[in-house]
Amino acid sequence: MTDGSSRPSPAESGNPAQLDTTVAHSARIWNYWMGGKDHYPIDREVGDQVRASFPEIVDLARTSREFLVRVVSHLAGEAGIRQFLDIGTGMPTVNNTHEVAQGIAPESRVVYVDNDPLVLAHARALLVGSPEGATDYIDADLREPDTILQRAAATLDFDRPIGLMLMGILGHIPDGDVLPIVHRLVDALPSGSYLAVYDGTDTSPAYNEAVARGNEQGAVPYLLRSPDAIAARFDGLELVEPGVVPCPLWRPDPIEVGTRRGMDQYGGVARKP
Repeated sequence: MTDGSSRPSPAESGNPAQLDTTVAHSARIWNYWMGGKDHYPIDREVGDQVRASFPEIVDLARTSREFLVRVVSHLAGEAGIRQFLDIGTGMPTVNNTHEVAQGIAPESRVVYVDNDPLVLAHARALLVGSPEGATDYIDADLREPDTILQRAAATLDFDRPIGLMLMGILGHIPDGDVLPIVHRLVDALPSGSYLAVYDGTDTSPAYNEAVARGNEQGAVPYLLRSPDAIAARFDGLELVEPGVVPCPLWRPDPIEVGTRRGMDQYGGVARKP
């Protein structure tokens, strides 16, 4: 489970995704673990069940957000990226992508993508960007990358480098579809763009069991994968040091050094040559 979200595509019916408060959703469960307010009884019920079997899930939620902050800070700062495409946004919390990026470079342009109605409603209400930059929201499914790219082009300039954020979302995608989706998105980016990814790993029996229990009641299953499978998403790109590692070990701030929490999520950042 992650703070990203993805649902079966609404394209076939031509209708937008509908809010269902009777089925648990990973974005709302993650918001619950983060101490947010945007969740329903079914989300709290499933969240408590997972936490009972794997208390470290709360640490995973927090370290995943810390990883995002460090990644965006690096991209907007050292790498000079001024455009971000954040797919699988999840519930607004603190230190969202546009807040971090525009805090460093107010002219940054950020497009969020999700297809959970509650996520989108709160995003539009709460994620207000800087007047110098731009912040937009797309209701779309990761399994329709061409739709995402087409609609994102209304805000982002695909002739200039873009930071593609796939934070905790690819675990919702079946094995055979992950790399084709990643490749399609990366292929559309110009040279000098970056791909940033993290996802849960199958490195802990307790985490494996907790996610399996959550999958039994969640709307969309989340698949834990090996660190090598996560690293394969960066094939053909130039990995930024220290490579693909547990999220707390990716360029930790001095205050975070030695704090070994949330080690069952691996992430990395890579540049497109």
